[in-house]
Amino acid sequence: MKRFKLTIAYDGAAYYGWQVQPRQVTVQQRVEESVQQLFPEVKRVHSSSRTDTGVHALGMVAHVDLPMDERPMDGPQLRRALNAFLPADIRVMKAVRAKADFHARFDAKGKQYHYRIWNGPAMNPLFNGRAWHVPVALDVPRMQAAAKLFVGNKDFKSFATTREYEMETTVRRVTKCEVRRRGPELGVLIAGEGFLYKMCRGIVGTLEQVGQGKLTQKDVRQIFRDRDRRVAGMNAPACGLTLVKVLY
Repeated sequence: MKRFKLTIAYDGAAYYGWQVQPRQVTVQQRVEESVQQLFPEVKRVHSSSRTDTGVHALGMVAHVDLPMDERPMDGPQLRRALNAFLPADIRVMKAVRAKADFHARFDAKGKQYHYRIWNGPAMNPLFNGRAWHVPVALDVPRMQAAAKLFVGNKDFKSFATTREYEMETTVRRVTKCEVRRRGPELGVLIAGEGFLYKMCRGIVGTLEQVGQGKLTQKDVRQIFRDRDRRVAGMNAPACGLTLVKVLY
């Protein structure tokens, strides 16, 4: 068996997230089906992380072990073969041989996400399904100042959706949180060593409330202290979020 590292991009609009789910169509399911067209005995493709329903990716990383003695091919050949069986909204962008002990999830050092907001009275139709339409005016300098409060090693319990199981810790280290504007398009860049369930969307939803003047920097500091999801902003819609890169 030879291990390959796959870098995968996808439009998540049609899928129930990355991870295989009963009675739902997911990105992982489609990728595994494409692998099984070439290697029927291979059952699992292991990813670096999960993405929620409707979330997109430019650089999801996964690994898979393949019996190359049966069908020898290099990385570019594997990429082309897998893409031939994948739907158009999922693409293997790169396939390379990896060390036998490489693990897409456990070797990951961090992730980078980008969230897009269209802040204009009318939605740009080219961004439908790719951005959150916020028609009311947003104070971007206030959002930029508040974004700095999310950087560091902090307890993000107030910004993450509760799982059905208890987390060992809700402390995470965010290395970057920036708001950038280009005309009516806003981009929120969030990078960190790891993220809680829907944490990025909770951060963006809170920053949007800051932009509307409904929350202040003082409020955000108190939200951290409260450790209560009910006091922070809403989860921003999934359509605006993209996993850009996994760092190793």
